[in-house]
Amino acid sequence: LKQFVRDILKKNGALRFPDHPLYLQWMESLVSRANGITIDTQFLQDRFGGVYLPNGKDTAMFDPEKYNPEVSRERYGLAKYRVLMFPGAPRPHKGVEDVLIALDQLNQQDLKLVIVGGSPYDDYDQQLIQKWGRWIIKLPKCPVEIMPEVVAAAHIVVVPQRDNVIARAQFPLKLTDGMAMAKPVLSTRVGDIPEILAETGYLVDPSCPQQIAAQIQLIFADVEQARERGRKARERCLEKYSLEAMASTLSELISRL
Repeated sequence: LKQFVRDILKKNGALRFPDHPLYLQWMESLVSRANGITIDTQFLQDRFGGVYLPNGKDTAMFDPEKYNPEVSRERYGLAKYRVLMFPGAPRPHKGVEDVLIALDQLNQQDLKLVIVGGSPYDDYDQQLIQKWGRWIIKLPKCPVEIMPEVVAAAHIVVVPQRDNVIARAQFPLKLTDGMAMAKPVLSTRVGDIPEILAETGYLVDPSCPQQIAAQIQLIFADVEQARERGRKARERCLEKYSLEAMASTLSELISRL
């Protein structure tokens, strides 16, 4: 009873956070009462059913024709480097460590992993920098309106998810950041990622730095092929993962209610 009171009343009490497992369990018990359910991964569809509505991207905002990659690299101090970009908050399940191990293996000083924003949760970023600081450039968090200009500076967008339940349940928004900006996307065979990218990206097995290193070399060895895959990735994003595609699916669902 004392612990329950502490969890309710203390400033950082566990039950003061809406994502506590108890509340999630209560909320899940109400799903069957919904008039409509949308989900954005096969993992969630298997659990809850519902209509597939992927996390879309504002492809008018994320339009590579509006940005010059060289200008972006100059603006953000990246002109001297070949840029691998992770445009989000690193967490252990997101596999950033595997990219850094791959960079250790390649040992090419002009290759850099650019992390945009960093983690708001803990000091995980600093742990990465302490161990692999020579490969990391950290850019500050920026408004979503600025992100297309930042992503334009990337040579490759990396989404190296590890294979665990959190990763399988997610639709990584960083995928569509890269796809919409027509960038080569290097990711892993985890959850829905192979279906999202289809033949437009570069896929490796999860937790496999050796394969990541090999794909990085492959991309820079055939830049024209990488650009062509990037162009196809944007076309796929326009067709399946744009706001317009979301609106069409959502409108159809609402019309049936």
